Amino acid sequence: MEPTDPCSALLADKHVEFIKRLDKKHDELEYWMTEHLRVSGIYWGLVALFLLDKPAALDHQQIVTYILGCQNSDGGFGGHTNHDSHLLYTMSAVQVLLMLGALDQIDTKRVTDYVVGLQRDGMVSGDEWGEQDTRFAFIAVAILSQLGTLEQLDTQGIVDYVRSAMNYDGGFGSGPGGESHAAQVYTCLACLAILGQLHVVDRERLSGWLAERQLKCGGLNGRPQKLEDVCYSWWVLSSLEILGRVHWVDRQKLCGFILSAQDEERGGIADRPGDVPDVYHTCFGMAGLSLAGFKGYALKPVDPVYCMPKDIVERAGLGSWTDKVPESWRE
Repeated sequence: MEPTDPCSALLADKHVEFIKRLDKKHDELEYWMTEHLRVSGIYWGLVALFLLDKPAALDHQQIVTYILGCQNSDGGFGGHTNHDSHLLYTMSAVQVLLMLGALDQIDTKRVTDYVVGLQRDGMVSGDEWGEQDTRFAFIAVAILSQLGTLEQLDTQGIVDYVRSAMNYDGGFGSGPGGESHAAQVYTCLACLAILGQLHVVDRERLSGWLAERQLKCGGLNGRPQKLEDVCYSWWVLSSLEILGRVHWVDRQKLCGFILSAQDEERGGIADRPGDVPDVYHTCFGMAGLSLAGFKGYALKPVDPVYCMPKDIVERAGLGSWTDKVPESWRE
């Protein structure tokens, strides 16, 4: 699908207002239907605002109080108050608190015990009900690396599990035998990057598969024969950045696609031009523009492993993953 009437400028002020309005739509059904995503929605909105260098647009103390209220007795966090714990929302909660300088307000041991308790035979479940996925392996590693308790995981078991999900095309699926998918590629690469195990990846083959995700319109898809989607601006480019091959796609054309998916009236970015914007695609569209080196606005650099501003990641002592990249990749 070719983007129509692409906008050449990043509508930063409108995107800030779009994010600020999200928690004021109490009279809309969508607000209540997405209640289970509230914690992750705050993370997506904050990342976008931080990359725009507009972090003060939201009340930080109000956010911290709300996030702390989403922690359950098992140590994990739910997607909203009184919702069951899940690794996805625990990750978002930890990232939000880290970005806001409030990570010291949670009991690290409780969160660590919750995460470690979800690992069985190297594999990690998303919650107590046992769904297993390479996403959760990455999330467990990412959470504990931020808490400084990574040594409590069976990291070799996780590496073995991630390797078992690697396919002939160089990509990764949701588990052994799963179809290669750009989002799963990101989670597996980011997991291996944190653990210093990127050498197990077929760099050339995977880089080629990722580069093939770019379509004529400039946008990226997640797997062959699928439509372009703004969110893959993050999943694909972050993976290529980790691999040191972000230049293998036409970044200028990609930026044009992302900008064309902006809502010029209300703000926000949609999955593709003409669709309804949401905070998820606004976040990952902004992150994609940052990774692509967009020149039309001074976006803050984003870390391709943690999807947070690089300066925050480095202050937290998490930027050391770059020191573990294989020497042969440093050409």
